[in-house]
Amino acid sequence: MTLQNALRIVIMVYCVANLGSMGLELNLREMIKSLQSAKLVMLSLVWSWVVGPAFAVLITKLLPMAEPYAVGLLIFGLAPTAPALPLFVRMARADMSLAAALMPLAMVGTVVLMPLMAPLLIPGLTVSSWALAKPLLLTVLLPLVVGVAIKVYAVRVGDKLFPVTKHIAGIATLVLVVFVVVLYGRNLLTALGSFAIAAQVLFILGMALMSYTFGFGLNQSQRSAVSLAVCTRNGGAMFVAITSFPNLDPRLLVMILLAVPVPVIVWFALAKFYAARASGTIVERAA
Repeated sequence: MTLQNALRIVIMVYCVANLGSMGLELNLREMIKSLQSAKLVMLSLVWSWVVGPAFAVLITKLLPMAEPYAVGLLIFGLAPTAPALPLFVRMARADMSLAAALMPLAMVGTVVLMPLMAPLLIPGLTVSSWALAKPLLLTVLLPLVVGVAIKVYAVRVGDKLFPVTKHIAGIATLVLVVFVVVLYGRNLLTALGSFAIAAQVLFILGMALMSYTFGFGLNQSQRSAVSLAVCTRNGGAMFVAITSFPNLDPRLLVMILLAVPVPVIVWFALAKFYAARASGTIVERAA
């Protein structure tokens, strides 16, 4: 087995463990309740699948990035909502029930819309929509559905499995980072001197600012949840998507790898900012 094949296996384990643990953490009743709001669902879809991809395209036009980094940013724009969203939403003191609804909505949207939109946004991409959709179905949607089903129909089993899957996800993440550093360390250093990181940070901050500012009648807690949902990214879905690319450019893989540690710093800062806003809102109400 080659190191590249081993890397693909690690990526699959990383995705299945992260999405499975996310399903085990979801509250189905709260999710269904929030999904009954057509307004919230429409806002999420517009921010994630209209504004997000369009903003990613705009950034690729504004910043002089090498083509593989630009392609990576377009994939970045097609994978909204990180599996770790509940962590940031709790930190931001935002609406957890809304976050619970937005997460599976984003996962289903990624599986359905990324394969359809990627060939339209990425010039010269020869991968078929089905070639992109198949691994997403197996490693993103299926683990999520299985996790939710266990959470609903076998609560005790789910409670025991959750810490195990989270532990496996953590190990897989570390192994993934080691693999990429060993295989593509030189490309990683090259990316640090490019606009790759700046593009990701600009995308996250832009999406967060736009979605929070234009809340269209949502309260502060809901706007914070929506903002975090549309500015965070699903690293697992991005890794799965690029594994179907023929002749994968190492710089593209590095761009996706950077989408794991770099954005986390920005997400933590945003969550702290929203938490401060939430505290201010509470003080105003008490007064």
